[in-house]
Amino acid sequence: MPSLEKLKEQAVVGFREAFGRKPDVVVAAPGRVNLIGEHTDYNDGFVLPVAIDRQIVVAAARRDDRLVRLRSLDLGSTSEYTMDRIEPIARGPAGSGQAWSNYERGVTLMLQQAGYQIGGVEAAITGDVPIGAGLSSSAAVEVATAYMFRQLYELSLSRVELAVLCQKAENEFVGMRCGIMDQYISALGQRDHALLIDCRSLDYELVPIPSGVAIIVCDTRVQRGLVDSEYNARRRECETGARLLGVPALRDIDPETFARRAHELPEVTRRRCRHVVHENQRVLDSVAALRAGDLPTFGTLMYDSHVSLRDDYEVSCRQLDVMVEAARRVAGVYGARMTGAGFGGCTVNLVEVGQAEAFRRQVAAEYSRRTGLQASIYICAAEDGARRVL
Repeated sequence: MPSLEKLKEQAVVGFREAFGRKPDVVVAAPGRVNLIGEHTDYNDGFVLPVAIDRQIVVAAARRDDRLVRLRSLDLGSTSEYTMDRIEPIARGPAGSGQAWSNYERGVTLMLQQAGYQIGGVEAAITGDVPIGAGLSSSAAVEVATAYMFRQLYELSLSRVELAVLCQKAENEFVGMRCGIMDQYISALGQRDHALLIDCRSLDYELVPIPSGVAIIVCDTRVQRGLVDSEYNARRRECETGARLLGVPALRDIDPETFARRAHELPEVTRRRCRHVVHENQRVLDSVAALRAGDLPTFGTLMYDSHVSLRDDYEVSCRQLDVMVEAARRVAGVYGARMTGAGFGGCTVNLVEVGQAEAFRRQVAAEYSRRTGLQASIYICAAEDGARRVL
């Protein structure tokens, strides 16, 4: 894994090679993993992500005109656009392989539409956030781009405003209807802390992570098969449940009230709603456990979350279940669960630091034996959000 210092060096060297001068700034923005709180965001609920020590790094300098020139060092590709006409690039051959720049293009456009005075830039981009693993490389690119403009043009742009603007870029320009969590944690994360986010009010609180614990992400290498119809079906089922229970969103039902009224719901709707109602409570209970330094309780809540996602929300898959089962058999593991939308992707695990390498070996071996697949396993720590590194 390249260190941040190594990534910074790569970005600076790549910038010089691409543009023939030194960068004015180098900024970094992290990827993220969600510790607990799955499928609660679109129900106005709570989530608890952490920024991880996997970064997107951008070396950049101002230009005197309205041109933006981008160089992706990892893809070996260049993309240019004028700030007076910013349009998305089509994926596939029609886009000449430049669709990767849509995140930067969207952020540039949204900054201008919000009234910020920015000009042209040259930028070289690199990083070690795995693409397609559910660790939000796209949000890290967006936040790094916005933070780059903030630094180059001395913008009065708060971190909350920056995150909301980046979410808007992904929603309206890229066309991905994501929630606020990914951009929020990439902009607002803090080392050794998780971030409790209220997805209704957008209020947030930093929650300390006790020392001596590693956050380990296990990528099943199963392409996430969550088709739009499945995702939309879950949303509809939740909306139906909220309507039948007479509340604006499932966030407004506590577990005790739900237990009394669950019989009013059709079976499938009842199970979907039960997951969301109890998952919201699990997030709040998890925050209390972390504040008390009670890692065993936090781990139990992680396991309970996975069972709920598997049985009530039905968004797990065999490979995710095998990964969680393998983790449970390793000494020093507090908890494990699937993380992300589901039907593939990753698990997140809370593990004693001293057992991290043993965890990597044992889980990888059992997963390979039972599935025939080779997992990618990332030992992570909670990191700071977007920042200037040069």
